Amino acid sequence: MPTTQKQFQLVARPNGLPKESDFNLVEAPLAAPQQGEVLVKTVYLSVDPYMRGRITGIRTYADPVNIGDVMVGGTVGKVIESRDPSLQPGDLVAGSWGWRDGAVASAAWLRKLDPQVAPVSTALGVLGMPGMTAYFGFLDLCHPKAGETVVVSGAAGAVGSLVGQIAKMHGCRTVGIAGADDKIRYIVDDLGFDAGFNYKTVNDYTEKLKELCPKGIDCYFDNVGGAITDAVFTVLNPFGRVSVCGQISQYNLQQPEPGPRLLGQILVKQLKVEGFIVTRFQDRWPQGIAQMARWIQEGKLRYHEDIVEGFENTPRAFIEMLEGKNTGKMLVKA
Repeated sequence: MPTTQKQFQLVARPNGLPKESDFNLVEAPLAAPQQGEVLVKTVYLSVDPYMRGRITGIRTYADPVNIGDVMVGGTVGKVIESRDPSLQPGDLVAGSWGWRDGAVASAAWLRKLDPQVAPVSTALGVLGMPGMTAYFGFLDLCHPKAGETVVVSGAAGAVGSLVGQIAKMHGCRTVGIAGADDKIRYIVDDLGFDAGFNYKTVNDYTEKLKELCPKGIDCYFDNVGGAITDAVFTVLNPFGRVSVCGQISQYNLQQPEPGPRLLGQILVKQLKVEGFIVTRFQDRWPQGIAQMARWIQEGKLRYHEDIVEGFENTPRAFIEMLEGKNTGKMLVKA
């Protein structure tokens, strides 16, 4: 059995967009599993926008990653040795042991995966945290109705690409916003969005939204914040619903970005605006995963994974994800 593991530790607080030098690859001892634990070898690692907030040094909804700590993150691995009857060597599991190429983990905190249901990589995407973010964050907060217009920002990402498809399954007209022409083609031609636009080539977001949403906007799933969200609020219909999932346009700013004050819009249009952290739905994840898996098997839900090869490339994959270079879910294959 291996007695060491490779891990990425945070060694500097990023100033703006993170750099690869903010992380350091080290080798650390790996203890033998005790009763109730398993030794796992990492197969896939997840890189996600929320990780940027965890390395600022400020506590938000979770404790920050401290200097010298192993970087956090979702993982999929293969069981090498087990001291728990629920798991056997060779089993594939999902967990959160962070940026390590192997770890000892409590079996109670792992989810056993069935490769016959879907590729195990999906446990970090469509059948994992991003998928549950899309499923519950959209349906529970926006309550979409057939015939309504839904706008999704970050529409080609791991979460937004799923939200748009769920909206279509509920009979909505769906418009996506992304940062590249090929991403717009992807969400419209491959995923079935009704329309979309590249925010990098549009000067007036409000006018473009009015053009693509002639009946106004009823639901907005917000992944990005900033000027795009400011524009959406001006086109929302009375009693519109906004699900605030992320603010990725703001994460790497060194100073807060000034913007219009939106409470007046919320007041006069009687809007419902709600933020959420997906762990609030944790007890219902099995239900959501089962439904998303059925939609995949029925051909109603499509997903895309951008996979970076090599554990040593995890920081680069993380940075590229923050730069929006991925379509769908960004993963690292260890």
